[in-house]
Amino acid sequence: GLKRPKQRQRAAFWSRQWLDAIALNNYFWTNPEAPRRAIASQGFSLLDGLLNWLRDTAASDVRMVEPDAFAVGRDLATTPGQVVLRNELLELIQYAPTTSQVRAVPVVLVAPWINKYYIMDLSPHNSLVRYLVGQGFTVFVTSWKNPGLEARATTLDDYLLRGVLPALEAARAICGVPQVHATGYCLGGTALAMLLAWLAADRTDLAADRTDPAANPVAHWSTFTTLVDFSDPGEIGVFLNERSFDFLRRRMAADGYLDGADMARAFRLLRPNSLIWHYVVHSYLYGEELPPSDVLFWNCDTTRMPAAMHEFYLRELYLNNRLSQPDGLRIGGRQLDLGSIRQPLYAVGAEQDHIAPWRQTFRLCGLTGGPSRYVLATSGHILGIINPPVTPPKRRFWVGDATGQGNPETWRAGIEKVSGSWWDDWARWLGERCGPVGPPPPPGNAEYPPLLAAPGQYVRES
Repeated sequence: GLKRPKQRQRAAFWSRQWLDAIALNNYFWTNPEAPRRAIASQGFSLLDGLLNWLRDTAASDVRMVEPDAFAVGRDLATTPGQVVLRNELLELIQYAPTTSQVRAVPVVLVAPWINKYYIMDLSPHNSLVRYLVGQGFTVFVTSWKNPGLEARATTLDDYLLRGVLPALEAARAICGVPQVHATGYCLGGTALAMLLAWLAADRTDLAADRTDPAANPVAHWSTFTTLVDFSDPGEIGVFLNERSFDFLRRRMAADGYLDGADMARAFRLLRPNSLIWHYVVHSYLYGEELPPSDVLFWNCDTTRMPAAMHEFYLRELYLNNRLSQPDGLRIGGRQLDLGSIRQPLYAVGAEQDHIAPWRQTFRLCGLTGGPSRYVLATSGHILGIINPPVTPPKRRFWVGDATGQGNPETWRAGIEKVSGSWWDDWARWLGERCGPVGPPPPPGNAEYPPLLAAPGQYVRES
């Protein structure tokens, strides 16, 4: 009865989980290293392991990083800036310039509302925000409020039209320009694609140019590890079927939201050896302390998702895959058609991404109507993107024109892999499009007065 590929995939997934769990390395007497360490440390590794196990049992989690290893605003999210807009959905942070001249067109980073925005402003050495500011761009970022029960009825329409759109409007007003560059990471990119299609669907004047600055605040856009075609959503697909969707829906109806910790646990099951069993072995069997990792700390700093928004997103995007179909999805009273998006696109995928498979992220280039440049970075969903230029270069990437292309393998076959970080290629691409340089704008303006120093209030709310 396993004829259907989805069922086969699920059976293979859970078989793999079981095989990973019973691996000999995960148990004290069959792990060659654990007894040796116990003898060498006169039993202290066992005592430390027991204490680590008790700590994790109390937290109902296999910890990957100490909860006090970092502090937001002290070690992470430290790029100076000001909150210049706050509403019930988000804070918008405008970063202080570090160059005497900046490009006229600002870069607005739309963070996903799963996890917190500071994946793009981690430690100073790997902060994308700090890098962009250093390249002479005015940078804004959305910091989403961590919703509770009060937000249960908040919809995806709200996130787009009362969240992303006001952020773009504020950035263009503060910088005194008709249009901005918008960048979306993961779900932030999916949101941007929807919003651009929504803006292009304003058919009040059919003759109007759909990229007209008066009607459209976005001149060009970038996406990082972004899906719009969910026909193959990667390994996360094993968790998503009608039955699990119904279970989640009932649970969200009771709680008013989906707890991010539940999602984080599901994502960890996609890579159990490196994200679960590694910590079981090192924490409990070897009695080691948890190493401080800024990425893992961010990964554990989860957020909730409002019931109405998340139910719609799972049903219409993941289960029904409506966004990739012309006129398949309706948002804010308008039918969305990705083909009506004409703005130039810079899209980035990651070769080992198990959350947004790169071949699926590539499909965005063929589904939208404008010119596109695609980057395939090595590594995964996070490290493929948080990829600062270093000497000697650690990573490599493929990059080339992907306008109207449908086949990712054909595209990759015709391109040389280059060494280094794609950040530099992106900064050049942005530099060609983000206008002349001039004195930097002050933080905020009369309409959007600075409210609070970065990283703001919302990011600190648990």
